Amino acid sequence: MSWRTAQSNAIENMSNLIVPATDPVTRRSFFSTSTKFAAGAAALSTLPLERFVHGASPGDTIKVALIGMGGRGSGAADQALSTGESVKLVAVADVHEDRMKGSINMLRNKHKDKVQVKEENMFMGFDAYKKAIALADLVILATPPGFRPMQFEEAVRQGKHVFMEKPVCVDVAGYKKVIAAAAEAKKKNLKVGVGLQRHHQAGYLETIKRIHDGQMGDIMAMRAYWNGNTPWVKPRADLEKQYGRKLTELEYQMRNWYYFVWLCGDHICEQHIHNLDVINWVKRGHPVSARGNGGCETRKGPDYGEIFDHHVVEFTYEDGSVCFSQCRHQLGCWNDVSEHAIGTKGVANLGRYTITGPNAWRFQGGGKDAYQQEHDDLFDAIRNDKPYNEAVYGADSSMTSVLGRMATYSGKEITWEAAMKSEVSDTMVKGIDQVPWAEAIKLTPNSVPGSDGMYQIAIPGKTDVLKARKAA
Repeated sequence: MSWRTAQSNAIENMSNLIVPATDPVTRRSFFSTSTKFAAGAAALSTLPLERFVHGASPGDTIKVALIGMGGRGSGAADQALSTGESVKLVAVADVHEDRMKGSINMLRNKHKDKVQVKEENMFMGFDAYKKAIALADLVILATPPGFRPMQFEEAVRQGKHVFMEKPVCVDVAGYKKVIAAAAEAKKKNLKVGVGLQRHHQAGYLETIKRIHDGQMGDIMAMRAYWNGNTPWVKPRADLEKQYGRKLTELEYQMRNWYYFVWLCGDHICEQHIHNLDVINWVKRGHPVSARGNGGCETRKGPDYGEIFDHHVVEFTYEDGSVCFSQCRHQLGCWNDVSEHAIGTKGVANLGRYTITGPNAWRFQGGGKDAYQQEHDDLFDAIRNDKPYNEAVYGADSSMTSVLGRMATYSGKEITWEAAMKSEVSDTMVKGIDQVPWAEAIKLTPNSVPGSDGMYQIAIPGKTDVLKARKAA
């Protein structure tokens, strides 16, 4: 279990709730995608701005809004408030009142005067993010990933700096929206951080710099793993016992969001993105195709929703090199979370910061905790008006994960180009942020259980990932 996962679980249990490597705008993927989605960015730029934020002087107080108050959102807010004295939390938003109260209490206990959230600035509901964003200079987006594209778009529309958790999208439609908003954020000089903390980790930074400097020769192949155990699950029966009533289908899925594609993207997106992001970083671009296998062999039952428990994918990059990728949630198996690069002059274990071969090397330095460092770097960029926009590589790595899922769900080889034409968009339940919370929770998600309580899981060879499925 990663530190981040452990922190998230600890905060949820406690409240009884359910670096930049390089300037991303210089990357090949930015030019290819920003041109393709220029029309979307142009449309975004015509929206009215309530407020426009550029830099902040070193002594200015930066007002923060937290959108999504689960374990990771609470942790990100804690780290943001730890960047210096001149920062305060002024607004929050969530769809669960108990989670909101638990998070606020934790943050107040730790940061006291930095948490200045008036009761009227604690917003609840699917549209609450818009109200919280309006009160801040910097917005932390940490809801389930399916909501990330529309919330990032709104933050940019309102002219706010952003820290958003990974992944930043769970489908192609969301990817396009994030790319368009990223281009607009660059035009407005907004600073954007993405929770791919390895880009701020000293050992990774130095190891990948050496790879890019040629210490390993040409990179011929890569390996990436996130093989581990099943994370948290919120059984429907336990939730209904806890809250003393039946939950609507939408309420249940929101509480148990990890197991539904429209909210999570599957664990290849929610977790394995970290490893795939490192491989993209090594290759300085995203893959051009993916093919693989996957399914659900051991983690069965209605409370495990519709996601797979394993994915094995071969990602091919533009130069013909291949990344062999695995992610798995199965008990009693060998576990490994790591990334490796094989070059003509050596082999790197990226997470251990080592290179073997003729130019053998091992990282000897230290460095600050990467989760804190990513916030320190973002706030430094805001205060000193430095170029800072991680949204493009965050989107590319998120889409790489989606591409892998498309390959395993379909059992087909899927090219990046074909994926960009996909009609599939399960990012949002239609109209979810257009009605009050009491009405929104009655809306029906695209995925609903059958008469046996089980959800439909993708069937390789039969599932079409390029055409939209009909809503229930």
